[in-house]
Amino acid sequence: CSRPQKVCLCPFLPVHPLKVSTCLYIIQHPAEESRVLRTVPLLAACLPPDKCKILVGRRFNEDRYPELATVCRNPNTLILYPGAEATNLEEVAVMSSSPSVMIIIDGTWSQAKDIFYKNSLFRLPKQVQLKPSISSQYVIRTQPTNTCLSTLECAAVALSIMEKNKSIQETILHPLQALCSFQLQHGAQIHHSKEHLLKNGLYDKPMPKNKRKLRRMELLVNNVKI
Repeated sequence: CSRPQKVCLCPFLPVHPLKVSTCLYIIQHPAEESRVLRTVPLLAACLPPDKCKILVGRRFNEDRYPELATVCRNPNTLILYPGAEATNLEEVAVMSSSPSVMIIIDGTWSQAKDIFYKNSLFRLPKQVQLKPSISSQYVIRTQPTNTCLSTLECAAVALSIMEKNKSIQETILHPLQALCSFQLQHGAQIHHSKEHLLKNGLYDKPMPKNKRKLRRMELLVNNVKI
């Protein structure tokens, strides 16, 4: 796990990489590489190298990434990105019998939005989303809403659906739970979502002057999907 011995997570990783037919392509914003508590390395440690491929960057075109372009044009490829055009993954999984490829964007919500809309390749695959049925266990990092998930959590839920195996989700979440437990034991604080803080009058940062950002906060408080 490449962590110090005192907070080593190797005992919480699967003894052998999980056997899955779905291949993940993690499109990682460069800013995520420098984050100490990022979750993608834990995800990669749970899966075979050929089933979890990580590409770092902001812009992806066919000339520089011919393999990715081929993947995006494959009819069995899905991209996990919520929105009006997205289909619930459970519906897609029921109809799919062949091995799939799933693209997941790793970054903050604004970074993910920038990557999705400024790279035409990512609008070729079928767009899917997860039902907001669980709360994030990544409690050491602030999320926009209570149902926003980390990249590892998204992958865990998605793989369990695609592989029709609930134990996959439990196995992948195990090191994340241990990570959060270790950090809380060593002085970290539980981070409530921005939605929770705003609704309970606990948000202690200056309100943004930008009208667009202020409007987004108002929508969070009023339970409007954004």
